[in-house]
Amino acid sequence: MVNQPNLDEHNSDIQQPPDEAKKPERWTVLWLRLLWMGLGERFLQIGSVVVTLILLCVVLWIMGTYYLKTDSVQPTETGAEDTVKPAAIEAVLPYFNPDFSKTDLLFSNEGIFRFSQNHTDLPAKPRSEVQKYTVQANDTVIGIAEKFNLSSSTILWGNPYTLSDNPHLLTEGMELNILPVDGVYYEWHDGDGLNGVAEVYGVTPEDIINFAGNNLSAETIGDYSRPNIQAGTWLVVPGGSREFINWSAPLITRENPAVATIYGPGACEAVMDGPLGSGNFVWPTSETWISGYDYSPETNHRAIDIYGQIGNPIFAADAGVVVYAGWNDWGYGNVVVLDHGNGWQTLYAHLDSYNVQCGYYVMSADVIGGLGSTGNSSGPHLHYEMRYNGVPQNPHNFYN
Repeated sequence: MVNQPNLDEHNSDIQQPPDEAKKPERWTVLWLRLLWMGLGERFLQIGSVVVTLILLCVVLWIMGTYYLKTDSVQPTETGAEDTVKPAAIEAVLPYFNPDFSKTDLLFSNEGIFRFSQNHTDLPAKPRSEVQKYTVQANDTVIGIAEKFNLSSSTILWGNPYTLSDNPHLLTEGMELNILPVDGVYYEWHDGDGLNGVAEVYGVTPEDIINFAGNNLSAETIGDYSRPNIQAGTWLVVPGGSREFINWSAPLITRENPAVATIYGPGACEAVMDGPLGSGNFVWPTSETWISGYDYSPETNHRAIDIYGQIGNPIFAADAGVVVYAGWNDWGYGNVVVLDHGNGWQTLYAHLDSYNVQCGYYVMSADVIGGLGSTGNSSGPHLHYEMRYNGVPQNPHNFYN
């Protein structure tokens, strides 16, 4: 009889077959199948939602068990029983401090605190009266307009005799009218009619009458054609506008440069020939910073002011002929105007000096003078204008 080995004694020594040892668990096989089918990520998402819902239910159960239950009856000192609020109120206040009675919370007058203030901030009332402003050093029409929340045009139109629509006439110490609203300031003359004045400025007669600062009344104004308004009365025309006075240089051609004689002694005689411009322009000075006024039709400044030091070279922007060279009586100081013969004209103002004369031929980039601050100037700079067939052009459109 063959002795059988004791299996219990040797069980620990028996090695599993290699295939059995490497056989994966059942859940691993299931997970691999889900991944192979592309459902692994979806399974994780669903599992996360389920776990979240379970945790939420547990939290709600704990809150309901330990925090939301209260006695339905509270004994009083006299032994009477006070009925607590109904279930509807319970639903309104699901969370509260256990140490603070929900009934007290509902009817307490101390739930919201308000701090008393001994003053009241009133909004700024619209202004209806014209006020005065004294121009300070370094003021500009644009800066003053921004200070009073007005358009730059209104500053000019509010001071027709002082500024004459010319922003360069602004000087330190000058007193300006500051209108309460955007519009025009108009001095009434004998023979004026309300309909006519309103039409000129693009408003209705009622706009002028109803503006509080004008102190007019529809009952006393009378006939619009001969209204009861005293001559010399200044009226605000709210929302009004008008064309600017053209104080800039006219189109000065080589065939008729004498048209500029009204602007000063720099006007020239007729020039019959000379070089023609190419239409490509070089920058007119050695500096490139804009100083003072930029090109701004709203302020009637149809030029650019280029910063520089006294004596910096001024270059001809293109080939042409000098059709004005000398002093300008309208605030430009020393001026040189070039006619380029192709419809283009360039103007160089406030020069400290100029080394060309009437009829001189110049080529592109020739030095024609030195930068200065002559005339009505706020400081050293070149006032540079470009015109095509007499129409002002923005120089920024022709330089990179």
